[in-house]
Amino acid sequence: MQYNFDKLINRNNTWSIKHDFKKEYNKPDDVLPLWVADMDFQSPEGVRKALENAVSHGVFGYTKADEKYYRAVCNWYSSRFHWTPEYEWLVCTPGVVFALSMALRTFTKEGDGVVIQPPVYHPFERAILRNNRKLAANPLVLRDGHYKMDLEQLEKTIVENNASLMILCNPHNPVGRVWTREELESLSRICLKYNVFVISDEIHGDFVWPGHVQTPYASLSEDAASHCMICTAPSKTFNLAGLQTSNIFIPNPVMRRRFASALLDVGQENINRMGLIACEAAYRDGAEWLEQLISYLHGNLELLRDFTQTRMPEIKLIEPEGTYLAWLDCRSMNMSDDELEHFFSQKAHVWLDPGVHSGSFGSGFMRFNLGSPRSVIKEALSRIGDAWDSQKNKTAEKGEQYGI
Repeated sequence: MQYNFDKLINRNNTWSIKHDFKKEYNKPDDVLPLWVADMDFQSPEGVRKALENAVSHGVFGYTKADEKYYRAVCNWYSSRFHWTPEYEWLVCTPGVVFALSMALRTFTKEGDGVVIQPPVYHPFERAILRNNRKLAANPLVLRDGHYKMDLEQLEKTIVENNASLMILCNPHNPVGRVWTREELESLSRICLKYNVFVISDEIHGDFVWPGHVQTPYASLSEDAASHCMICTAPSKTFNLAGLQTSNIFIPNPVMRRRFASALLDVGQENINRMGLIACEAAYRDGAEWLEQLISYLHGNLELLRDFTQTRMPEIKLIEPEGTYLAWLDCRSMNMSDDELEHFFSQKAHVWLDPGVHSGSFGSGFMRFNLGSPRSVIKEALSRIGDAWDSQKNKTAEKGEQYGI
């Protein structure tokens, strides 16, 4: 079946965070929203039909995952990542961010150091600080347009902050790195040396560009598996974020029981029936749709790459290895972060995610969501280019006026 990703879907008046809250975020009515990480594509037909059947059934009582569900989830990871998780490792939660906060409360105590690698997905920092844990930053190093882990500094950070837990973003949002097995093995050795439990957020793991391979952290070794929690969900892959269903793998039975007990402590026991149905259908029947989607997104990436290389070289694309999010180095535009946000949203009328949302190490950057029909991406790039030309012309005119 051939899927049509060029189709424009009107998402207005659907309670969409991405589209329906422009006024609340002080954005123009005609702004193109390419910020929050959901896509503007319909989910696979098999998912929609499964949900339609559930609605037709008409009963929406309490539900929990069964063996059919576990089989679909585990088979997906076994077939695509050469990693075979066991059914009993799986704990369902209403979202990865929720699971992160629960894991912090379960596996650390107030004042413990928790390591993150900024610039990184901002809920990591929020979860640490709101749960009164100590933020321990191990910043990524940008060199020649490529981000790397600073593993020497990681070891120092763990020791200096008495860190007992690390949140890893694999693949990394927003910088787009897909960590190699060698990098992850080096990180694992350090974390095992200091008894640091690793939470690996692998929600973007299905989006890997050619030439790169996604490595689940738990697949590194038995020791790594016994000392980690893998956070996954169909939400990014199949555009199901609103159904609030995630799959958390905890191979260590003691840690898994502690986590499950903590869920009961806050009254979290049942999972959204529609989320379970959508997830099972997506992992069972969605592979072809995903392959076509990745090809389509690659075309959007090529448009952006060409734009930064030919029309607006003041923006440098940090070449992504994974995710459908592009990390743009805008420092050559010589603007403050407030000025950058104002330029894109108020002058170009394109709503991107400011890099500083990912921490101070994201200053001077913007995150561009590629998950929209190509006509939208083309229009966004045209608006950005035109706004930049207009700004340069005004600057030149002002220089002439003052004899500069």
